Amino acid sequence: MEKITEYLDFIRETENLKSTLRTAWTARGRQESTAEHSWRLALLAGVFLEEYPCLDAVRVYQLCLVHDLGEIYDGDISAALRPDEELKHKKEKQSVEKVFSLLPGSSGKKWLDIWREYDENLTPEAHLVKALDKAETIIQHNQGRNPEDFDYEFNLEYGRKYFEADELLRELRRELDAETRRHIPPESTE
Repeated sequence: MEKITEYLDFIRETENLKSTLRTAWTARGRQESTAEHSWRLALLAGVFLEEYPCLDAVRVYQLCLVHDLGEIYDGDISAALRPDEELKHKKEKQSVEKVFSLLPGSSGKKWLDIWREYDENLTPEAHLVKALDKAETIIQHNQGRNPEDFDYEFNLEYGRKYFEADELLRELRRELDAETRRHIPPESTE
């Protein structure tokens, strides 16, 4: 059946995300892949969904799974490097359009729309995933065995606006900031 072949082609193509490295390090000192980050984001969202019973849980998981598919061909461009956001977004959009075109019929458009929902922060589900995406990154930065010159101060401003939606997210942010500050040598905060 042709549909099965197209589904498999898509899944085989997304395997590239397993080899797409991020500028985050695991607790064992290995660079994290985008696929690993996406998995832990989905797990984090699943835990937090208990606090948000009004949200569509299936949609939250879908958003987690596709949120970084734009990195599949050109890799992860760390926000800490202060990239050209317009160029970064253009490349990511081209990547998701390419990978979702492998899906049969209207399936590709459906998944592209889900990615756009996340990218444009269009729904409460997308907003939660955006906040938790930033949170997972900060958690990994604080948990990882990073290079000596790692910029922990970056964490203190990274994605801050996404945590303003409600008290639970603000509390999460306060905890992450406190954790980050424990990694910053006292002389660099004076």
